[in-house]
Amino acid sequence: MSVVCSLSAGWILDHLSFINKSGYQICHSQDCSGWVSLNNSLSAASSDGNVTGPAILGVADSCGNDPVCEIKSSGEKADQKMYMFREEFFNVLKPHIAINFPTELQQRNSVSSLENGGSEPQERAKNEESCIFTAKAKKKRKRSSELNHGECDALEYHLKISGVILDGTRSLVQEGFRSGFLWPVLSEQFCARIPAARHHDCGLAELCEMAKQFHPVTEDEQRTTCTINEEACVPEQVQLSFVTENTTNYAKIITLMGQKYLFPPRSAFLLSDISFMQPLLDYKKKFGIIVIDPPWENKSVKRSNRYRYLSHWQIKQIPVPALAAPDCIVVTWVTNRQKHLRFVKSELYPYWSVHGVVEWFWVKITRSGEFVFPLDSVHKKPYEVLVVGRVQGSTDVPLRISEGKELPPIPAQKLIVSVPCTLHSHKPPLAEILKEYANPEVECLELFARNLQPGWTSWGNEVLRFQHMDYFTPLQNKTD
Repeated sequence: MSVVCSLSAGWILDHLSFINKSGYQICHSQDCSGWVSLNNSLSAASSDGNVTGPAILGVADSCGNDPVCEIKSSGEKADQKMYMFREEFFNVLKPHIAINFPTELQQRNSVSSLENGGSEPQERAKNEESCIFTAKAKKKRKRSSELNHGECDALEYHLKISGVILDGTRSLVQEGFRSGFLWPVLSEQFCARIPAARHHDCGLAELCEMAKQFHPVTEDEQRTTCTINEEACVPEQVQLSFVTENTTNYAKIITLMGQKYLFPPRSAFLLSDISFMQPLLDYKKKFGIIVIDPPWENKSVKRSNRYRYLSHWQIKQIPVPALAAPDCIVVTWVTNRQKHLRFVKSELYPYWSVHGVVEWFWVKITRSGEFVFPLDSVHKKPYEVLVVGRVQGSTDVPLRISEGKELPPIPAQKLIVSVPCTLHSHKPPLAEILKEYANPEVECLELFARNLQPGWTSWGNEVLRFQHMDYFTPLQNKTD
């Protein structure tokens, strides 16, 4: 569904196609009844804004402007509306930093020479930095020619992997051209017709603060899930202190704090922060694939205060062993800081009993197959690292599936090449490629998620961010 092509080097993914084939089809009967107004859904909140009871979401099936409407199971004809993710959020048509062709050749040759020895790290950095062309409108401060320890580490790591990334991306991009997914040349007139993407704040800051203030459920409220299904005429009241499930084959619209979000079919979520993960543990599911995108500490996050980051100690406290099924595949997204990569490989994964650890790379390209940043840019790289391994109690126990066949080993240095979403930290879908190496019919979990996926459980304090209705556009109305 998301894989455009697969080669020995890796895969090209179509992120936009994956979202739009996820079943964002809203179905409602022509006679809808029983809805709950959200105006008073936060009536339990005190005047100072603290939540003193579980907050309630409204559940809708797009019946006019009604906040909540359930499908009736009486066999009536139903209207259907399809929603599509807005294409302009994937219109990455040009590199963020332009380089000319001779410069690109110089970079490629420099990579080859540096891999064969070449100069010392600081001299290499000077040569690479001279290749970067920044926009004239942006004034960059002059950096010192002396590299600190972290920068030297990052450069050494880059030199080890850049050849793999360059060669693998070249072969995958050529296949992308042959398939028609990528376009070799984009005219200026074509680029001018593409509308600019507008981001929507969605009021998530308020929502996330509310999620942090939930009180633990009392003994009289011992429920672990709130299920939305097709059988009930009276809508469910979805409480944020529970895991919320959509067990239907249609998307739902949920309303929270006056904002509407699309809830894909056969999916579940828990909106909370790291201090309130107990409902996920009480969910009684064991997951065969767990993808983690932690809020890593970095300088730009500290300066911008864009989100709260977690320390290494806090990340270690995430109860992955309690959530993982036998032979579970664990994938952790890591920023391009060697400090975090070393922590995951040498401290975090051993603590979680994750073995067979390999590195994959997400390579970000434009619609014409160019790196979004020059490969050897000293400022930003066009790739991110994924650390992949399996939860295994003992390395002496072979990995097997129910039919008695060994699970395939997870290969090293695979590339995931895609056109990135322009929304910050909207990662590409991994389900289709990870299931090649997992047990059949596994449950899948994403931690620190910012969007929902069919067939997945998602957790995080921004778990609904990219489900906001403003990121989607209605495609059609039809009657079956």
